[in-house]
Amino acid sequence: YYGDSMAKTRRISKSTKRRLRVFGILSLVCILYFIFCLGFELYKVHELKLEEKQLKEEYESLKKEAEELEVEIDELNDPEYLAKYARENYLYSKDGEYIIKLNDKDEEIKKVNNEINVNYIIVGLSIFIIIIFLYVIIRSKKNK
Repeated sequence: YYGDSMAKTRRISKSTKRRLRVFGILSLVCILYFIFCLGFELYKVHELKLEEKQLKEEYESLKKEAEELEVEIDELNDPEYLAKYARENYLYSKDGEYIIKLNDKDEEIKKVNNEINVNYIIVGLSIFIIIIFLYVIIRSKKNK
């Protein structure tokens, strides 16, 4: 007889271990699901912020264009300006005059491509964090 002072060892039954594994896996799945949902929502918020920024820029551009059109309406009443406008926009030229038209679309395309690259970086980092999280969990399970 060892008495009450001796520490009693508790054995965990197989059914309790099985139950702990099931709840552990279920908890892990829930945590991963919540992380995925959080990442997805953060991505959507980022997309909406980009869209808001783009729409604000477009609004300012349209406001500026409206002001320029008002000025142009006034200028179109001048015959000299009207002749110059026809030469610039419809490729009419005076004798001995050459007209070269340049396109500004390349800068807009670069801007859109940069925004797309930022989106890919955010998604990549989210996936990387999830993989690291899974690696740490699996590694800790193997050590036990």
